[in-house]
Amino acid sequence: MADGHFGDRLLEAVECKRSHVVVGLDPEYGSLPAEIVAAHPADHYATEAVMKAAAYSEFLTALLPAIADLACAVKPQIAYFEALGVFGYALYEDVIALAQSHGLLVIADVKRGDIGSTAEAYAKAHLDVAGADAVTLNPYFGTDGLEPFFKRCRDVGKGAYVLVKTSNASSAEIQDVSLSTGEPVYARVADLVEEWGRTAVGARGYSSIGAVVGGTHPEQGALLRKRLSTVPFLIPGYGAQGATAGDIAALFDANGTGAVVNSARAILYAYKKAPQKHWVDAARDEAAAMRAALWQAAGRA
Repeated sequence: MADGHFGDRLLEAVECKRSHVVVGLDPEYGSLPAEIVAAHPADHYATEAVMKAAAYSEFLTALLPAIADLACAVKPQIAYFEALGVFGYALYEDVIALAQSHGLLVIADVKRGDIGSTAEAYAKAHLDVAGADAVTLNPYFGTDGLEPFFKRCRDVGKGAYVLVKTSNASSAEIQDVSLSTGEPVYARVADLVEEWGRTAVGARGYSSIGAVVGGTHPEQGALLRKRLSTVPFLIPGYGAQGATAGDIAALFDANGTGAVVNSARAILYAYKKAPQKHWVDAARDEAAAMRAALWQAAGRA
């Protein structure tokens, strides 16, 4: 069982670490530092998947303690782990445990959504067995595709973030389509998220059921912040996708809270822009700069 209400735990981490930063864990072999690659020559492993899993493990094992005091959470992207088959999935579970051992909350970016027993199996896999603190969810199936996850939010302290207005440019093809009421699809989904979360609001005033709202759409994000008073935001799009702290400022509430912001590539591979630094130091410096910029944008500095 998780230790307490997820929304409260996340906002407490934000306050304790003075950080809105979520570090996305998106390990890509072609982007790894040369010293990591050199330490894992292909001829030492039975398969390419085993080699990459070993390299990712060394990379993430060094990264997590380096950013643990600067980030409130990490967000492993399941696709990068699943691509290595059984070896990658084992690493995914190990990374969740390792991150939590360093005092980081874990938001598993799995974007699951299905119906009935399948949704229950997904919830069990990622929240019960793998042990993530929260997951990301696709709302396309509606309530019955999400309820197994929400039950764990209400009953055992887990969290969920539902895709509402995502950071990618083509999100408008579906999410911005106007309904018969005149409102866009994403606004209707946002209202559903608020409804779903009403029975999961914690002591700090926010639900454990949140919304994914891309920082690359600042105008829509600002409107959603005004619309959703108890819904915490997970904000992708910072850094490599182009969103800045200024773009995100209006997605925090009046107290400078209610949202956390993800960055993956800009932190993980910061050494590419600072070749004079060791890759761990470059990642740490990038995370620290992001923390300071967001804290100021939230009106906390």
